[in-house]
Amino acid sequence: MYTISKEFHFSASHQLHGLKNDHPCGRIHGHNYTLKIFLRGEPNKDGFVQDYNDLKPISDWVNNTLDHRHLNDVFDFQTSVENMSKYIFDLFKPEFPLLVAVEMSETPKTNCRYEE
Repeated sequence: MYTISKEFHFSASHQLHGLKNDHPCGRIHGHNYTLKIFLRGEPNKDGFVQDYNDLKPISDWVNNTLDHRHLNDVFDFQTSVENMSKYIFDLFKPEFPLLVAVEMSETPKTNCRYEE
């Protein structure tokens, strides 16, 4: 079985609500996010698990919906990477049945991986 991945990058701001008053994430702040999707399967006749060109709908969605946005205006839930990873997985799983995980990072040192 093969697992492939593709990275997408975007910059956005957000604010986490309900945190202690002195928590830095309670203030509006921004990140340079990395979104990574993972697909698992056997290669087709062309040798691809999934043609990376077929992932353009994800790239378009990231660029048009997330990049240079205030994520609290995009989503109606707490904009933690945990919540956003699951949302993105659920959003694209019907279109990409080989999707097995979504990983999202706010910083080079932190990330969240949501998988089925």
